[in-house]
Amino acid sequence: MTANVPRVVVAGGGLAGLSLSLALKDALADGVDVVMADPALKRDPHGDKRAYAIAAAARRMLETLGVWDAVADKAQPILDMVITDSSLNDPVRPTFLTFEGEVAEGEPFAHMVTAGDLTAALIEASKTAGVSLRSEGVTKFAADPARVTVTFSGGESIDASLLVAADGARSRLREQAGIGWISWPYHQSGIVATILHERDHEGRAVEHFLPSGPFAILPLKPETQPDGSVKHRSSIVWSEKTKNVPALLESDPEDLLVELEKRFGLQLGKIAFETKPQAFPLSFGVARSFVGERLALLGDAAHVIHPIAGQGLNLGLQDAAALAETIADALRLGLDPGTADVLEGYERTRRADITAMGLMTDGLNRLFSNDLLPVRLIRDLGLGLVDRMPGLKRFFIREAAGLTDRDTPRLLKGEAL
Repeated sequence: MTANVPRVVVAGGGLAGLSLSLALKDALADGVDVVMADPALKRDPHGDKRAYAIAAAARRMLETLGVWDAVADKAQPILDMVITDSSLNDPVRPTFLTFEGEVAEGEPFAHMVTAGDLTAALIEASKTAGVSLRSEGVTKFAADPARVTVTFSGGESIDASLLVAADGARSRLREQAGIGWISWPYHQSGIVATILHERDHEGRAVEHFLPSGPFAILPLKPETQPDGSVKHRSSIVWSEKTKNVPALLESDPEDLLVELEKRFGLQLGKIAFETKPQAFPLSFGVARSFVGERLALLGDAAHVIHPIAGQGLNLGLQDAAALAETIADALRLGLDPGTADVLEGYERTRRADITAMGLMTDGLNRLFSNDLLPVRLIRDLGLGLVDRMPGLKRFFIREAAGLTDRDTPRLLKGEAL
């Protein structure tokens, strides 16, 4: 860091951290030195086969940053969504709510894309933009009113104006800063896998509300094989009571497939696992503050929510858009981006959205993850009423797409910083 060029160090090379790094260099070019540090940068990003729903607002940001074109042909638009509510063994799962998938003509409210493809595109764009990529972690930092000194796992230390902790829900940097963490477990685990099926999903996403937790089927881009056949694929997010998960994952593959069929259904024909199922504990968590002395928290380091609405990654990308705008605007005004006055703007911008989304997902999970008959009757009545109110359905779709009427960061509107 020189007297004329401030430096921002981003610790954590996930999708949110990479998006922030690229956004800063895209907006300010040589006006800022951006260092991205993560040991995972040593690995081939294409090995990550997890799939994410990228909401329309996040897609607009990626388009503005010149990244979306690199993944567009691999991304599957979600064209509509169906929501059911039933017990696991009910012979029929009635549809209570449907959503059309467009927020505007020709613009789906979300696309499914694999983490590996998007990570690779962001890394390549970041290199081209001039982000300094370091394949090592940040082990510690020391902040004072003038700077933050960041130490890497290789032993080198550098000074910066701001350190961004994007190092996940168990953030060591958040802990080192003494920022508290409010959390509670859901006693559920999310089982994720890619599923092969005989018939075309036609871009439809399905959310089955079941007593043990929601079961989501999310469409992936079909793959054409060398012999001309088409491989139809979907991603699943199977929320299950944590106590049941070890027995499920350790069972015979055929027995596990039988359990999957009970939840997946037969509407897409014969199914099979393409990837090995993996399970992750589900919980709610939020930092007591999103900022510290010359420190800003980003993504999962700041908040973790239930995947029931598929918004976890999108919240992280919204963080990146908001923080990039805060830093860019400050630097253009000649301000120090690491000062409390500047960082309070980021805290204020994100706190309300995170609180609202966290409460909504927590409430939905508690409402739908049970099989009490009176509760089922009330919630199904509510779903049915929403299905008959086009205006309210459009509102929910725009909220899910990140296209709210609130103070939306410019990148999420598709506007350059």
